[in-house]
Amino acid sequence: MVTEGDLAVSDVLPHDVWESLKSEPNTVLVDVRTHAEWAFVGVPDLAGLDKEVIRIEWLTYPAMSVNQNFADELFQKIGDRIPDSIYFLCRSGVRSLSAASVVAGFARDSGHSINCYNVAEGFEGDLDADKHRGGLNGWKKRGLPWRQT
Repeated sequence: MVTEGDLAVSDVLPHDVWESLKSEPNTVLVDVRTHAEWAFVGVPDLAGLDKEVIRIEWLTYPAMSVNQNFADELFQKIGDRIPDSIYFLCRSGVRSLSAASVVAGFARDSGHSINCYNVAEGFEGDLDADKHRGGLNGWKKRGLPWRQT
């Protein structure tokens, strides 16, 4: 868990995220990876839950600079229906943790009570002994629905 002042962002394992998205109607999943990652690696598929993944780059490709408008873009996409919980996903759980922390602060400063969570292991998971992702853990390895874009 990361804390910043009175903000806390907890790590949640992919299967637990799936169960929350399935059982809690007012939850969303935000994929903060780059357009290139979505195109070449794939994206979570929430069609079976009658939900869609919100995709917004946290670091803009190819410069990999922080998207200064991230929180504004997210709340524009969310619209008037403010979720109870937002789960943030990236490749391995590092960028998504930063994005979740920023959104938690933005939500608090905007007067919203939103639980922000980081998807532990990310979409592709941790590096294995050969420095490859996708073989140890992560959304895809754990057999959760995904698709190519």
